[in-house]
Amino acid sequence: MARWPDGGVSPAEDPHLERLRRWSHLLDQAFRVPGTNIRFGWDVIVGLVPGIGDLSSPVFGMFLLVQAYRMRVPRVVQARMVINAVVDALLGVVPGLGNVADVFWKANTWNMRLLDRHARPGVPHAPMDSVFVWGFLLVLLAAAAVPVLVLVWLATWVYARPL
Repeated sequence: MARWPDGGVSPAEDPHLERLRRWSHLLDQAFRVPGTNIRFGWDVIVGLVPGIGDLSSPVFGMFLLVQAYRMRVPRVVQARMVINAVVDALLGVVPGLGNVADVFWKANTWNMRLLDRHARPGVPHAPMDSVFVWGFLLVLLAAAAVPVLVLVWLATWVYARPL
């Protein structure tokens, strides 16, 4: 096993990361639709089981997040991983749509790539990581503001109407 100057194991040979890579592949990309480049994994198949089927991806996502925390991955990258996992979990709640979304929203694969990219201590986050996190937060804030703005508009419209 190759070692870094600080005594750590090379990310390419880290047994924990290798195990996570295998699970990520199985959950998101184990199968290919013949004649296309569309890949899907066991997450789609297990997701067909009502109730427990939608837990496989969020549970695996937690393992990835715990590993990222242990490896001291930059906080903004961890935030991006959380956003990927939360969107995946929320899409998975919707019956039918969740299974279709699992084919295209590959949170486990993306989070594994982020973890691999930052597996070595001291690797700074990419500017796009910050853009993604701040962009998501702005969209979330805008989505929360819409009902408030509609309510204010409705209140002013009702108040302005004569009795």
